[in-house]
Amino acid sequence: MTHTVREVHRPGLKISKREEVEAVTIIETPPMVVVGVVGYVETPKGLRNFKTVFAEHISDECRRRFYKNWHKSKKKAFTKYCKKWQDEDGKKQLEKDFAAMKKYCKVIRVIVHTQMKLLPLRQKKAHVMEIQLNGGTVADKVDWVRERLEKQVSVHNVFSQNEMIDVIGVTKGHGMKGVTSRWHTKKLPRKTHKGLRKVACIGAWHPARVGYSIARAGQKGYHHRTELNKKIYRIGHGIHVEDGKVVKNNASTNYDVTEKTITPLGGFPHYGEVNNDFLMLKGCVVGTKKRVLTLRKSLLVHTSRRAQEAIELKFIDTTSKFGHGRFQTAQEKRAFMGPQKKHLVKGKPGAQEEL
Repeated sequence: MTHTVREVHRPGLKISKREEVEAVTIIETPPMVVVGVVGYVETPKGLRNFKTVFAEHISDECRRRFYKNWHKSKKKAFTKYCKKWQDEDGKKQLEKDFAAMKKYCKVIRVIVHTQMKLLPLRQKKAHVMEIQLNGGTVADKVDWVRERLEKQVSVHNVFSQNEMIDVIGVTKGHGMKGVTSRWHTKKLPRKTHKGLRKVACIGAWHPARVGYSIARAGQKGYHHRTELNKKIYRIGHGIHVEDGKVVKNNASTNYDVTEKTITPLGGFPHYGEVNNDFLMLKGCVVGTKKRVLTLRKSLLVHTSRRAQEAIELKFIDTTSKFGHGRFQTAQEKRAFMGPQKKHLVKGKPGAQEEL
C-alpha cells in the first residue's frame, strides 16, 4: 500500500476542489496467457461442458498445475495432445470441434493462466482459470479465442481508468480464536468465574440445541470473500523499452514530473519490486501480500457521483515503507545524504578483489 494526493471533483460536497490524501493498494497484474477454450451447451439441468480445445504449445508453468509433484513426474502432459495441431486428421478434428462450438454452444469461456516467472515469488506453478467471454455472437467469440491462443492478454484490454471493479480473494488467516476476538462479543465482568472472554448464555433450555446464530469459538480468517466497488485510480505500465530507452516513470503525474517507479525505496515490505503492469485501487483488499486475487468487472450499473468521478492524481508517494520514509527517489536521497560508504567502496578500483 501507499498513498496519493488528488483534488476532489464532486460538485455539492464541502471537500470539492480540495486536496485529499487517500490510501491506495498496488496490485501487480502481469499479462495472462490464453491456452484454451471451453464451450458450454444449455440443458434442463443447467450448463454442460460440450467441447474443450487446448493450444498447441503450453508452457511448463501451466503444465505444472496438472501435477502434484512436477519433479518426480514424467512431464508428459499434453505431449500427445499437441500432435493434433500437426496431423492432417488432427487438424480436421479441431476444425470440426470449432464448427460444433459455433453451432451448438451458448456460452464460451477461455482458459487462461498466470505467468509466475514475471513475479518476485518462489512459486513456479501457474494459476489456471476459465473466464467467460461476453458480447457478440458465439461464432465471433470462437474466432476471437482462436486468434489469441498462446497470446497474452494485458490488464489494459480488460479494465479501464476510473472503473469500479470487484476483488475476490481469501482473507488473512488468524487460526483458532475465541468469541471475543472472532465475534467481538462483550467481555464479562472482571470477577466472573471460569473466565470472562466468553458468552454468558448460549440459549434457552428449549429448543435443546445451540442455535447457529450463537457466537462460538472457532476458525477466524482464511475465508473466501468478494469485495464490491473498488475504484481504479490508475492502470500503470510496467518498466518497458520505448525507442531504445528504458521507460520507468509509472509513478509520475502531471503535477509531479519526477521520473520514478511505483516501487518505493527498498521495495514493498514482504513483496519486493513491481516491474510489470499494475492496478492502483482505492483503499485496501483482502488477504496478505503475495496472495492471488481475482479481479472482476462489476455486476452493477454505477450511477453515483463517487463511481463516475474522474480521478486525476497529483502525487504518488514512493518513500520507504519500512520506517519513516523521507526520500521519494534514490537520487534525492543521495543528493541529501552525500556519498555513503557503500558508494565509496563501489568506486574504489579493486574493491571486489579485496572483498
